[in-house]
Order: sequence, then structure tokens, then C-alpha cells
Amino acid sequence: MTIKIGIIGAAGYTGGELIRLLLNHPNASISFAQSGSNADNLVSKVHTDLVGETDLKFSAEHNYDVDVIFFCAGHGEAKKFVAANNIPFQIKLIDIGNDFRLAADAEINGRKFVYGLPELQRETIKQSNNVANPGCFATAIQLGLLPLAKAGLLPEDINTTGITGSTGAGQSLSPTSHFSYRQNNISGYKTLTHQHNDEIQQSLHQLQNSFPASPKQGGLYFVPWRGDFTRGIFISSQVKCDKSLDELNALYTAYYDGHPFTTIQTESLSLKQVVNTNKCIIQLEKIGNRLVIHSAIDNLVKGASGQAVQNMNLIFGLEETTGLKLKANYF
Repeated sequence: MTIKIGIIGAAGYTGGELIRLLLNHPNASISFAQSGSNADNLVSKVHTDLVGETDLKFSAEHNYDVDVIFFCAGHGEAKKFVAANNIPFQIKLIDIGNDFRLAADAEINGRKFVYGLPELQRETIKQSNNVANPGCFATAIQLGLLPLAKAGLLPEDINTTGITGSTGAGQSLSPTSHFSYRQNNISGYKTLTHQHNDEIQQSLHQLQNSFPASPKQGGLYFVPWRGDFTRGIFISSQVKCDKSLDELNALYTAYYDGHPFTTIQTESLSLKQVVNTNKCIIQLEKIGNRLVIHSAIDNLVKGASGQAVQNMNLIFGLEETTGLKLKANYF
């Protein structure tokens, strides 16, 4: 099987990662990589890590001679595109932005998007033509909490901190993404108001009805930080729990049995274990009745383009790991 692929907004970080992954995917063929600002330029002139890998050029326009379209443009752009264009219904759509993640926003022009977290609803994704890829922080936090929600063990309050690299801010420059700001620096932002809270609580409520469905009702208290590194997300969530650590490790191992990209380990977790991979690694620690769940992902791979390819594999009936067996840059 060869899957013909179109990419809208291919010049940014997620677009570049997606192209990198698809060029090495045995079933993928990129038909177009659209970028209005880079039309007719070689992809490798912008994504210089692809020099020698492809002669593909950015195009100004799109076409419908494809099987699937990925949206890698800024938030809000996919919704505008789908609303303005008569896309044939046989073409699958995968949005890496946040336009369709919430149930209230998931339908447009007769298309119904499903939330694309395979560890939550893999079978639903397999039957869908339209997928809303989860956010990067949302992926890391949810993967740390889903087993507790499934078992009905989430308390009323969850306290979470998370740190992300500079690529999480996107390719456009801002005062907080400059080297002179990031170097030797850590800063908090969007304290308790991060946009991923809504999708996280939507998923947790789906598994545990008693957990608040919206941040307006409490539930998750998330403090994100900007880190002095380029890639990766490290999350620590703290909850009250009376089960033993052995019971909890068994609970998590059972939940993720058969999910190839999420692993439970008892050793101390480090971010380098997941950078450049589609993995999420989880480590549990417990003192008294306080459980701390550490989870780590690469924000551009499992948190964005890699998970999008994982969803494509599921939609087209391929082995879930196809094109995604990547080694971490540990050294």
C-alpha cells in the first residue's frame, strides 16, 4: 500500500518533523508540501536536516489527488481551510493543531473529527476519516493519568507541573524563544490557564465520569514552564492515592499492555530517553499516600508529528509502529 499525502503548512517545526518521518515511512509518498511563504523553494532549504534526503519543493497550492491531508499550519488555520474548500470526503484529514480537539468543535462541513490519542481510543481512530491530533502537553499529562481515570482513582484535585523545550513555542520568533532569553533560564507561563487543560479534562472525564469535565469546575491545576533546551516535555503530576506502589505499577502496566509506544519503568526517568522518539515513558514514585507520576515525551514527535503518523497508520490499517521505530538521542 502506498499512501499519497498532502501537507498544509509544511514549513514549520511540525511540518519539518512530519516530512522527516514520512520520507522514511515505507508506505508514504508526499504529493505536496504546501507553504505560501516558501513556494518553489526546496524543502531542504528550510528544513536543512533534510539536505540530501529529498528534492521535494514547497508548493503554493494544494490538490486533491491524495489519500490524506495533514494540517501543520497555525491554530485556527485548519478550520478555515476545511470551511473554505470542498474537500472530497474520501480524503482523510489529520489536524495537528487545536481546531477540532474539543467535542464542541469537532464537526464541520459534515466531517466529524475524533480525538487522536491512540492510548485512549485506538479502535475509534481506526474507524475514522478525520482525526484531531492531541496537544503536546496534553499527550504527556494524559498518558500519565489515564490508568488512574480508568480505575476510578483520580481525586478531585490534581497538581501538575511540566517543562517544555523552545520548539514547543513554534518557529516564529518571540521574546521568550530567543536564545538570549532561553539560555540559562527557566520561566513559568499560562499558570493554571493553559489551553490544553480543556482537552485533558475532556478525556479524563470520558474515563471517570466523576472527574470534572471542564477546568471551570476544578480538577486539574497545571503550571507549565519554559525550559533551557530545544525538544521534549517532562511532566510531574501529584495525586493522593492509597494503593501501594506495586499495585499501581501493575495497574499502569496492564493499561498500556499492547500499546507499543508507552512504557512503565521503575528507574529514575530522564528526558533524553524519549527525545527523537514516539515514546512516552512513565515512572511512578510514592511517599505515604502521595503518588507522583512522571511522564516524558518528545513534543515534536509523540506530542505532534509522530503521533499524527501513528494515527495515519491506524486509519489505513497499517501496523501502528510503521515508520516510527526511532532511537532516542541519548548521548
